Amino acid sequence: MPALVLLLVILLTPILEIVVIAQAVGLIGGWWTLAAVLATSALGGWITRREGRRAWRVLQEAGRRGVPPERELSDSALVLAGGLLLLAPGFLTDLLGLLLVLPFTRPLVRRPLAAYGSRRLREAEARAFPPGMTREAFTPYATRAPEESPRVVRGEVVQDDDAPK
Repeated sequence: MPALVLLLVILLTPILEIVVIAQAVGLIGGWWTLAAVLATSALGGWITRREGRRAWRVLQEAGRRGVPPERELSDSALVLAGGLLLLAPGFLTDLLGLLLVLPFTRPLVRRPLAAYGSRRLREAEARAFPPGMTREAFTPYATRAPEESPRVVRGEVVQDDDAPK
């Protein structure tokens, strides 16, 4: 189902953009519409570059502190997606791109996307691990702590120099 929705969005977006641009041409004229499309793309490129640098600095700072960069990583991905939308000609993609790029609107998009992603992850885990089966049952022995692994025998290696070779 999500693939079908994505396909419809990809197919309908150019049609909707053409309709909106045609409406703008009817209201303000062709040259002003072209100027507005070019101006929004230029403004979007500038905002994306600025916010991309900021997101990169915050991501690097989280790495230096040794903190998992959860929010920083999602912000970087949203800035990248928003930048791509801002570079596409059209007013609807520019509006969506600005929602993803601007720092005060990004949390409004991040929260529902994070909730959607965690819900999808829980659904995938439910399909991958049958009822009564846990993820730990599939954890390799090498990644478990030694006291959890039944195959680990604590001991000492002693080399016997008198043994025949």
